Amino acid sequence: MKLSPQWLRDFVDLAVDNHRLAEDLTSVGIAVEGVTGEGENTVWETEIGTNRPDAMNHYGVAREAAAIYGVPLKPIEPKLPKPAQPHTDFPIEIEDDFGCARFTARILRNVTIKPSPEKIAHRLGLLDHRPINNAVDATNYVLWEIGKPTHVFDLDLLEGGKIIVRRARTGETLKTLDGVERKLTSEDLVVADGRKPVGLAGTMGGYDTMITDKTRNILIESAWWDPATVRAMSRRHGLHTDASHRFERGADFESTVLSCNRVAELILESGRGELIGNVIDKIARNVDQAPIVFRLSEVRRILGAGPDEHQIFGILKRLGFELIPEGHEQSEFTVRIPSWRLDVEREIDLIEEIARLHGYDKFPNTLPAFVGSVIEPPEAKKDEKLRTSLLALGYNEAVSLTFISHADAEQFSAAPVIELANPQSEEAAIMRTSLVPGMLNMLAYNLNRDARDLRLFEAGAVFHRDDGQAAEVKHVCLGAVGNVTFPSVHHPGRPFSFFDLKGDLETMLDNFQHDRIGFEASAADYYHPGRSAQILLDGTVVAQFGQLHPEAAVSRKLRQDVFLAELFLDRLYRHVLREVRYQPLSKYPAVERDFSFIFDDSVVFETIHRSVASLRLSDLREFVPVETFRGGSIPSSKHSLLLRATFQSHQRTLRDDEVAEWSAKIIAAMEGLGGIQRA
Repeated sequence: MKLSPQWLRDFVDLAVDNHRLAEDLTSVGIAVEGVTGEGENTVWETEIGTNRPDAMNHYGVAREAAAIYGVPLKPIEPKLPKPAQPHTDFPIEIEDDFGCARFTARILRNVTIKPSPEKIAHRLGLLDHRPINNAVDATNYVLWEIGKPTHVFDLDLLEGGKIIVRRARTGETLKTLDGVERKLTSEDLVVADGRKPVGLAGTMGGYDTMITDKTRNILIESAWWDPATVRAMSRRHGLHTDASHRFERGADFESTVLSCNRVAELILESGRGELIGNVIDKIARNVDQAPIVFRLSEVRRILGAGPDEHQIFGILKRLGFELIPEGHEQSEFTVRIPSWRLDVEREIDLIEEIARLHGYDKFPNTLPAFVGSVIEPPEAKKDEKLRTSLLALGYNEAVSLTFISHADAEQFSAAPVIELANPQSEEAAIMRTSLVPGMLNMLAYNLNRDARDLRLFEAGAVFHRDDGQAAEVKHVCLGAVGNVTFPSVHHPGRPFSFFDLKGDLETMLDNFQHDRIGFEASAADYYHPGRSAQILLDGTVVAQFGQLHPEAAVSRKLRQDVFLAELFLDRLYRHVLREVRYQPLSKYPAVERDFSFIFDDSVVFETIHRSVASLRLSDLREFVPVETFRGGSIPSSKHSLLLRATFQSHQRTLRDDEVAEWSAKIIAAMEGLGGIQRA
């Protein structure tokens, strides 16, 4: 947000220049990140934490400056004329006391609507606010001065002679100040007159009751709205305003009268008119913060060598906290929290305020004492082994959001979802049931920025509902696109393929103890049906992988072949890490035998390999496919496969009759699968 340092100086007398002031405010958390203009036209670009709505205005930042330098903060005391009428007969009815705890109003009559005074117009212009008229500008000025959103209605356009704060009725509509006709629901909180809604509570006023050049009589509104209610309405209507931004984070309950009077003062100064009756202040319920027990011993325990008692008391009092001693030793206090500091709820929050204002740079650098032992999570070694293996294979670790949309959940998982009660958007409405959507988003993000050769992995939790309870399961997702070898003057590039991914997965799974690894040509329907598979470790599916289905790629505007893999760590981690053992190379020669067979296309190498493994030939070291061939004299729907077996013993040189016997068993196994040996 933008701030004017000259405006800050209206409330506190400072001896330092703007440069030093910006540095000191930054050190206490009011970060000044940019400066434009000079002199009275200087504007700061500041970063204010979302938990500090009290500092999203000039008076709040001036309070911080007063606390830093130990100088008085000037109070804001609106000066209003004596009311033209002693009483005001304008009822305020609050039907929803949860959504609206307090509603304050003032009435002005015979006001002249005209351009704002130069000072107000100039200051609003510095903050990129276009001046509108003296009444509307007064509300914007007060917003940026003390941080309290207010609103002004044309009193003559309010029907029924009253204001009602209520939930909207089904079928009601409201045309807001931006000219949009909005359909309301019973979840919307509105300000209404005796007949219709005239404002969306805490968000935006209505078009039909706005201030125009014809306005003569004005109703000023300053209310306290429930943050969750405003946040839900703002998102439901896609309407984020300066007012909703502050009400969503918590407004000052005690500032409604002050802000209402300040708006009235500014309007009367420029537009003259009459003040009618006293302030109308309707309180439906009190919003109080519980006091906090504060102990000096806890300050010493947390901060160590820091500010003394006098400095501690001074910091808290300058920030608006009231300390009430408990007992005679005055080492324990009850602290009353000012109405504008909704972020302070615990004793540690007070200690943080002390450290912040004292200066983190003033504390000596020390290491905390450590007593106890480090307990390593039971799966830490397995996690680290997988991570180092993937990094060694050329994958880069990435992290995506934990939330996905309903559409992604339906496409990439069949598990019951866990919906967020208050999602940031529809695209992040549920806890992720799969890591695939996040991986595809990260690949697309990089591809759109001309990064063409990518290999990424993400390790994280996925979530689903199990018997009404939330379940969390660890997965790993791999994503690859582009080349695996890059083109050069010596050789052309080679694109990443299904078999590159298969090899990477076999390398990773080789870290875990198992008797057999198998592959099945089936996977989720978002994989390419002819280029995907599941991996079984001792009969249990621990992973699925393959090329992304073309339809899924098109829906995400991915023009490249994308390869994915998912490892289900809850199943994989049932296997212990393989203990690496040294085994010397055999000093005896190896013997190779080639076998050429014709198989039906339905017979895959996985079936062949499993059949040969079942023979349990003790000296069979390797059995691999060497070459495939289709066409020619090979009938359609069949293929020729050249297989190579390698035999080797660690104790002696193998005899020809032994190799011949093992070869005969392999041939018989191949024929058992319907294979026909080629001459």
